[in-house]
Amino acid sequence: MPPKKKRPVLHAATVLALLGASGYLTVELRKDEQAKTPATQAVIDELNLEGGTGRPGGKQTWERLKNPERTILRGENGQILATFTDRARTATLRGPSRTFSEPVNTKSKVITEDWVRLMPEAWTAGAEKEQWFKSWFKENYGSEKEDLFAIAFQYVQGAPVKKDAQGIPYAGDAVFGPFKPDGVDRLEQNDFYDYLGISYTFRNGTTLAPRQDRYRALDCSGFIRMVMGYRARFPLMATNALGDGLPRTADGMARSKTGVDVIKMQGPAPWYTRPTNIDLLQPGDLLFFKMDHRTGNHMDHVALYLGLDTDGHRVFVSSRKEQNGPTIGDNGGVSRIDGNGFYAGLFRSAKRL
Repeated sequence: MPPKKKRPVLHAATVLALLGASGYLTVELRKDEQAKTPATQAVIDELNLEGGTGRPGGKQTWERLKNPERTILRGENGQILATFTDRARTATLRGPSRTFSEPVNTKSKVITEDWVRLMPEAWTAGAEKEQWFKSWFKENYGSEKEDLFAIAFQYVQGAPVKKDAQGIPYAGDAVFGPFKPDGVDRLEQNDFYDYLGISYTFRNGTTLAPRQDRYRALDCSGFIRMVMGYRARFPLMATNALGDGLPRTADGMARSKTGVDVIKMQGPAPWYTRPTNIDLLQPGDLLFFKMDHRTGNHMDHVALYLGLDTDGHRVFVSSRKEQNGPTIGDNGGVSRIDGNGFYAGLFRSAKRL
């Protein structure tokens, strides 16, 4: 049941405590499996990262690439160990191989060596020489603490509830939203504070209160704001117009100047056109879709790109009406942006935060 009283926004110390206590890594997964909950992430093996230390070693080379402007770190055998994109805070680091799956909804699995983490500052050319980055990289390269992917899968169907020191559930199975009066469609506009059941004060001073009927609910953009913002601490706008950081809606995110547009919207409004080249995508990118003729030229859906599944398809995780919550599942369209499926045909643009 949702809390009957408003709770104050969590203090920074509480947030840090719950982040440190959460995770879907090896030990907790074994407990989850014993409790017969779906296996959503497992560390299945350790890569031999430059001698097996989990830290960069041997000879590395920093290299600049274009489209988009970015810096990569190569190992002594030429393998890419990390990627940092100019004006973006998300970094992709090579690490231990993990399997993400959602067996209650799909047979699709993602086995990945990519760990997507948020840097304290946006990347700029030459930042590898700066002290803030050296400290961050030393702490995060080879680390198995939860990343954006691990956080995202803490909201799929069957994910166990996790509570903070105040007893507020901050993770666990999320729904998309309650039914509309017609009993068929589901209500949108369910943000992370609705899921939490607490009032939240944004950086610009705006305080927004949850609605009890939206408790434990996350729409597509609310899910992204939960993962990227509330959990990973990327700045959040209160609405599409108030504050700074990540806007409230999928369309606001797609058109925001925050981050880097790795695939821009193309073609005539209101439907635009499907991108012809999606090779520029990187795990952790936000994907945007045009799905509803009633919304004019707005982007209607946002998802988190995961990379290739075990069948070689480009897949994503998102909160969807048909599946009633975050999923990589198949109901209402396979979670792929390649091929000729439902979502593939409606994919329009991508952004790297």
